[in-house]
Amino acid sequence: MIKMKATIIILGYILSGIAMAGAQENVANDSLQTPEERIEELVVTGTLRPVSRSASPIPVEVFTQAYFRKNPTPSLFDAVGMINGVRPQLNCNVCNTGDIHINGMEGPYTLILIDGMPIVSALSTVYGLSGIPNSMVERLEVVKGPAASLYGSEAMGGIINVITKNAKNAPRFSADIMATSWQEYTADISLHNNLCKKVAMLSGISYFNYSRPYDKNKDGFTDIALQKRTSIFNKWNLERSDNRIASLAARYVYEDRWGGQLDFRPRIRGNGDIYGESIYTRRWEAIGQYQLPFREKIMTQFSYNNHYQNSWYGTTSYKALQQVAFAQAYWDKTVGSHQLLSGFSFRYTCYDDNTPGTASESGSNTPVHSPLPGLFIQDEWSLGKNHVLLLGYRYDYDKNHGSIHSPRIAYKWNPGDAHTLRGSFGTGFRVVNLFTEDHAALTGSRKVEIAETLRPERSYNANLNYVWQFPAGNNFINLDITAFYSYFTNKITGDYETDPDKIIYRNLNGHAVSQGISANTSMTFSIPLQIMLGITWMDVYQMNDIDQSGTIRRIPQMFAPGWSGNFTVSYTLPARFTLDLTGQFNGPMHLPLQPHDFRQGKSPWFCLANIQLTKKAGKSLELYGGIKNIFNFTPGNVYMRPFDPFDKYVNDPVNNPYGHTFDTEYNYAPLQGTRLFAGIRYRLP
Repeated sequence: MIKMKATIIILGYILSGIAMAGAQENVANDSLQTPEERIEELVVTGTLRPVSRSASPIPVEVFTQAYFRKNPTPSLFDAVGMINGVRPQLNCNVCNTGDIHINGMEGPYTLILIDGMPIVSALSTVYGLSGIPNSMVERLEVVKGPAASLYGSEAMGGIINVITKNAKNAPRFSADIMATSWQEYTADISLHNNLCKKVAMLSGISYFNYSRPYDKNKDGFTDIALQKRTSIFNKWNLERSDNRIASLAARYVYEDRWGGQLDFRPRIRGNGDIYGESIYTRRWEAIGQYQLPFREKIMTQFSYNNHYQNSWYGTTSYKALQQVAFAQAYWDKTVGSHQLLSGFSFRYTCYDDNTPGTASESGSNTPVHSPLPGLFIQDEWSLGKNHVLLLGYRYDYDKNHGSIHSPRIAYKWNPGDAHTLRGSFGTGFRVVNLFTEDHAALTGSRKVEIAETLRPERSYNANLNYVWQFPAGNNFINLDITAFYSYFTNKITGDYETDPDKIIYRNLNGHAVSQGISANTSMTFSIPLQIMLGITWMDVYQMNDIDQSGTIRRIPQMFAPGWSGNFTVSYTLPARFTLDLTGQFNGPMHLPLQPHDFRQGKSPWFCLANIQLTKKAGKSLELYGGIKNIFNFTPGNVYMRPFDPFDKYVNDPVNNPYGHTFDTEYNYAPLQGTRLFAGIRYRLP
């Protein structure tokens, strides 16, 4: 029997120094400690400074590329479905727009960061996530619950921070090429080069192509949107004295996607006889970090993105341009047992489109300009060996909402080496740009009416987290349980029913709640077997006086399953083969219905499971293949009246007595059934 020290990645967490037994050394190293999986156990999202995950007073979940390779996907939007409590939600069956839900809250409440900077937000959330190439990603850090005291607006439901690779440590060349039986083709290639002794460059290109219309459910529409997407990425890291940080990165994304009736093609966009939705997206990004050359640690960060969208939804044209500039500076200082952090930030958003949303009362075009300055301070106080107290506060000023205050408090206690208990309370806020939230509704001739002085959306969140790590003989078990409760006020909603010629915006006349319990467990055995299981129970709803009658109604959140979870089972076979079984399961969720709808108001239980076999050939080559959606689950009756997408024959009292209209929003799972996939990875250190 051989015992060894290994680095184990389980459920995205990294545990060092666990004694493994009963396995040959080469098998253990292949399954647990390959070079591309070995990273330092450091996180930055919870406190804005590098700190070991176990020492962080804020629970942070870390997911590496190695974890997502157990179920390869063409983009991060699909990959995050492997995270417990995180759900990529498709919002339209035709063009497959989507957003990411954390603990049941909609996409606008999830803040997506790249290297700590908010460059994927608002309009770009709809299409920007699918353009992030896997070759640029080192790891994902996920914080569930509000974090506005550090990150400001939009960080109400949670944060997903995409940490890009350091060019100095990247492999000289890597490639990952994959194809599926649905004729989806993905290529992800990166190249590392030292421009000089102190400047390292990482270049990457990602390409995705799906050009074959399928209609497996025979409704006359494409099952998934056809897409051609190219993403080019470049990052420069500068080596400086005293290990000071300096980096600059740039990315360009172009995407052409369309869906609709099978005989639709983008060249007939806007046609009133053949229904289709066609979206051209062009996006530029630049992000940088620079540590000032002082004895004190003073960091500056900056980013800029330019997102242009040219779309047709049936006969409706929608063109929009969003520009977001962000700058931040903070001072990191240790004073005795206090880790102090203080700084300021400034975000400036410019948004323009061709809808009434950006038109003045006289009808002239009036782009929306939204400056948002902020100040923040944080104190991480070590109270002895096993106790840490974190206090934070942020002040932001919005020209429409005025002063916004966001405090938070967190506490961590280690009663022993195997146990960690964390508790936190914080607030979140969101300054809403109405016209980037509901652009599809604003593409008609409705007049936008603000019924009251809108207040910023606020949330109040409490979390209790418990981690237990313990050996069981030659095996190891990790248990991570979190109870969460979030209370939302002032939620801004659009009323489309009171007046058919208006969209009336007002704050929610009530409150909203997201509460539940999430549990992750992982088991590593003396045999080359790892089992990871996550499960979440949640209850998400609104209490609202819809018609101002004084009667408050409980309204369940759409697309928020009461039960959900994920699983991964990995087994290392002889001859350097690895078998991975992965999947996500969801319980019933409420779905949007029309009056007298014949479709079910709740989805059924379903599981999207995948199996993959990987063969490692030498140190650089890896072959993989498998089956996605092995249970061949697809939702049924996703469209209302697909035979009349332009609603030409709605007013037919005989064949359509309830006045049903064409509807694309009833969707709770992808329409792709079982499909095969195969790929090859090559890595030159």
